[in-house]
Amino acid sequence: MTTPSAAVVLPPLREVIARHGLAASKALGQNFLLDGQLLDRIARVPGLLDEQRVYEVGPGPGGLTRALLKAGATVTAVERDRRCLPALAELGDAYPGRLTVIDDDALAIDEAALMGPGAHIASNLPYNVGTALLVRWLTIEPWPPFWASLTLMFQKEVAERIVAAPDTSAYGRLSVLAQFRSTATLAFAVHRSAFVPPPKVTSAIVHLVPAAQPAGVSMRTVERLTAAAFGQRRKMLRQSLKSVPGAVEALVGLGIDPTRRAETLPVADFVALARVLDGASA
Repeated sequence: MTTPSAAVVLPPLREVIARHGLAASKALGQNFLLDGQLLDRIARVPGLLDEQRVYEVGPGPGGLTRALLKAGATVTAVERDRRCLPALAELGDAYPGRLTVIDDDALAIDEAALMGPGAHIASNLPYNVGTALLVRWLTIEPWPPFWASLTLMFQKEVAERIVAAPDTSAYGRLSVLAQFRSTATLAFAVHRSAFVPPPKVTSAIVHLVPAAQPAGVSMRTVERLTAAAFGQRRKMLRQSLKSVPGAVEALVGLGIDPTRRAETLPVADFVALARVLDGASA
């Protein structure tokens, strides 16, 4: 067991930000979250973190990092904004041996090699790279992935797309990829007033746990199908899937009406289509 972290006394986050002259960078998609109780609530979403390894992207001045460390985790954080590094170094001093900060771009990091299997990912993701990172973590090979869970903050609109059901306006390619590869739940919304500066939109926390990979189905084929189907989502499937060899014939063979549109197909139908196409190319 780790040493109880509640005993660590830290200065208020607002004081740390002021002392280091930090201001959220619009170019980096930054919005600082300062509410300690809310940050603790986010850190509880993955479950018990005592002696668990956590990977965090874009910690900024360290608000969520504090909560993760307080929960007993050992944190590896990637931060490309060098202005934040002194504040994070102070946090590392307060929790000796528990915080590693990497000065780099998260998109350039090989997280699987860095963290090894069984790590959790928790992050208030910068808005400008959040979706790209999620898609990378969902499409990583081999599967099951190195990560044990994802606890991520997005704009609420993006969060709703991740968990959306078929026949809804939010349902799309991201919904299928997330629900094909994981069990995804929307944990709770976070009002814009919780941030400094307040973003223009409400945010939400999404929690994802890896799901078993269906037999005979490749991620690559699911990606091709969803990219084609939702790339022209207003068109009937017999039109939008023309670019995927054999897809229209597979629709008919499965008894799926080719005049339907992509947003009406549940994840199971995309999986069935992919299985037919992968079987035909085997």
